[in-house]
Amino acid sequence: MKYYILAGEASGDLHGANLIKALKKNDSDAMIRCWGGDLMEKAGAALVIHYKNRSFMGFLEVLLNIFKILKFIKFCKKDIQDFHPDKIIFIDNSGFNLRIAKWAKKNNYQTNYYISPQIWASRQHRVEAIKRDIDQMFVILPFEKYFYKKFNYEVSFVGHPLLDEINNLKKVDEASFRARNNLSDKPIVALLPGSRKQEIKKILGVMLELTNDFDDYHFVIAGAPSQNYEFYKKIIGQREVAYVAGQTYDLLACSYLALVASGTATLEAALLRVPQIVCYKTSWLSYQIGKRIVKLKFISLVNLIMDKEVVKELIQDNFTKKNLLQSFLALLDDKKRNEILKTYTEIEEKLGSVGASENVAKQLLKG
Repeated sequence: MKYYILAGEASGDLHGANLIKALKKNDSDAMIRCWGGDLMEKAGAALVIHYKNRSFMGFLEVLLNIFKILKFIKFCKKDIQDFHPDKIIFIDNSGFNLRIAKWAKKNNYQTNYYISPQIWASRQHRVEAIKRDIDQMFVILPFEKYFYKKFNYEVSFVGHPLLDEINNLKKVDEASFRARNNLSDKPIVALLPGSRKQEIKKILGVMLELTNDFDDYHFVIAGAPSQNYEFYKKIIGQREVAYVAGQTYDLLACSYLALVASGTATLEAALLRVPQIVCYKTSWLSYQIGKRIVKLKFISLVNLIMDKEVVKELIQDNFTKKNLLQSFLALLDDKKRNEILKTYTEIEEKLGSVGASENVAKQLLKG
C-alpha cells in the first residue's frame, strides 16, 4: 500500500517516524512519502520537504510568509497526485493539513488524521470541516474522545505515542551523560525553549537570566534539531551555560528540574518525572489575537490533562525574571516536588497503555 504522511514540526517528525516503523512492520509492501524531518526519513520514508523549511509560528509570521505557504500547498497537491497514495495521514499541523485535507477529500483520497488539531482549545467550528474531510481521526489525549463525541463524531483513542518513546528508552547512565557533555556534578536544570527561532528568541533570553543567581546548579540548553549552535550562541552570550543537541530525553532523565516552553515537551518532562516551570512568550500581536480565540484555563498538556494547575505556567507578560525566580525557588521545596511527582503518576495512568503507533498502523490497514 502507498502512504503519504504530512507532519510539520519536531514532535510530528518523532511520532511520524514511529508510525512509519509500525506501517513497515505490518505492511511489507508499504511505500511511504512524507513531509517531515530527519527521523521520518531515517525510518524509511522518502522525504519531500523538511519541516524546518516551513516552520512559521504566530499570526504575523504566517501573514508575512503567505505566498511561500501557498506555494507549498500547491506543490503538495501536485506531489500527492503524482504519487497517488492509497491513504493520506495528517499529523497535527492543522493550518496546513486541513487545507490539504479539504482538497484531498474532494479528490477521493482516503484521509486519516493522527494527533488531532487542538480544536478543543480554539475555533471549535473546525470540527465541521474535520467531520466533512477526515475519514478517520486517531486521538492521543483521553479528553479528546469526549470532546468529539459532543459533535457526534466518533474518533479512536489510540493512547499517547510518548508512552512508547519513554518506555523504549534505555536507562541513562548519568555519569556517562555528564562526562560526554563536559557537565559538572551540580544538579542539572534543563532549559527547553522550543524548536522555532521566533519562540527561542523570545523565551531563552528570559530563562538565561536565572543563571547568574544559582551557582549551585548547572543550566543546560536542549538544542532543537532544526537549529544550530551558532544561533543559540548569539543568545547565550557570555553566560555560563551548557548546550547539548539531540539528547533531550537523556538530559531530562538526568535533570533536577526543567524550564519548558509550552508544547509536547511539557508532557515529556512529566513522563520523565522532572518537576517543571512552563514558560511561553510570543509577539505582542500574536498574543493579542491568540488570547481572544483560545478558550482554555491552561496551556500546558500537564495541566490540561488534569484540569488543574499541577505545574506553574508563566505566559507572556507574566514570564519575567522575578516570577521565574519565585517559581524556581518553590520547586526547590521537597514537599512541592513530591506533590508534582505524585500527579505525574496519575497523568501516566490517564494516558492509557503503550502501542499508539501500532494501533494506528493496524487500523489503517483495516480501513
